[in-house]
Amino acid sequence: MSSRTQARRSGVQMVSAALLLLSLSGCSSMDVLMPNNINALNGTTVKIPCTFTSCYKMDVSRFAMNWTYQESLNDTEDMFMTFHKKRGMVPLPSDRFGDRVMFAGNLDKNDLSITLSNVQIEDEGIYNCYVRNPPDRIQGHGSIQLIVVTELPRPRDSTIAVAIGASVGGALALLILSMVVVKCLRRHRKQELISEEKMEEEGKLEAEGVAEEGTKQP
Repeated sequence: MSSRTQARRSGVQMVSAALLLLSLSGCSSMDVLMPNNINALNGTTVKIPCTFTSCYKMDVSRFAMNWTYQESLNDTEDMFMTFHKKRGMVPLPSDRFGDRVMFAGNLDKNDLSITLSNVQIEDEGIYNCYVRNPPDRIQGHGSIQLIVVTELPRPRDSTIAVAIGASVGGALALLILSMVVVKCLRRHRKQELISEEKMEEEGKLEAEGVAEEGTKQP
């Protein structure tokens, strides 16, 4: 067998092996994107975000996702929303949430966000978003901590800061202006003193000249 034939066969084998590895590895870019935590005011409606990335377009016949809730990491998870092939995102019966949970995302944009209305203190906890989008082999998972507050923190009043800044800025401007004026006055005074000294010297020279002329006359 010639060396050229052997090289050709080895090249074909390498390409076949590479294609086999690619087919076995699949696409592993599934990623679920959620913030770590979110605050909600008691009695209001909050949006709990969840989006995902995938190498493949969503196939409703194979796509699967679930929303679950747990009070803490050590507690069991209760499923309260899932994806149905024909009905899309469907809330499940829940003693905790009732009918307060609604789908607020966009499946075409890989957005699986939900809204929770009339938020209660008991709604605090961890919300999990599980996603599977075959042929992605990896199941995506994200979690977010919901914190319910009775009142939102008051916004910082910047009026005082603005007033202080304006006062400091005005005082600084006056100080700079005063320094410039004093410097100008000093320079002007110095020029006047130099002029007076010159005039005195010229006067002395004229007087000395007159005296010399007087002494020279018979």
